[in-house]
Amino acid sequence: MNTADQYLKAIYLVQEQDDGPASTGDVADMLEVSPASANEMIGKLEEEELLDHEKYKGVDLTDEGIRRAREALQNYCIIERFLLEVLEVEEFREEAKQLEGVIDETVAERLDTIIDREPQCPDCFDAEGDVCGLLEPELEASD
Repeated sequence: MNTADQYLKAIYLVQEQDDGPASTGDVADMLEVSPASANEMIGKLEEEELLDHEKYKGVDLTDEGIRRAREALQNYCIIERFLLEVLEVEEFREEAKQLEGVIDETVAERLDTIIDREPQCPDCFDAEGDVCGLLEPELEASD
């Protein structure tokens, strides 16, 4: 997953949380980057027609932007589930965030053959908790 896809995923999740356009500040916070960096990448993504950015209103993904964001989110879910279910990594969220930038779609597809991913992925993702919603019961059960 490349940086553009990470931004698209973050914008998608902020839009889901806010039920409307994503603010640049919220996107920057989610990605732990400066607002200036977020603004720069948002400009590039707008040039690629993956989103529309209106000053003081926020960012809306185009249909293609949504498609790419959902693919990125699905890959992220696959990474999370693999780390937790197969490798039993306790800090799977932190590890998934580190790995999402370096694991490409081919590797994610191969990991997907190992896990038992639910068909509703990525709709199962809990944006507020930043985790696959289907993993929560497993986490509570292991406590």
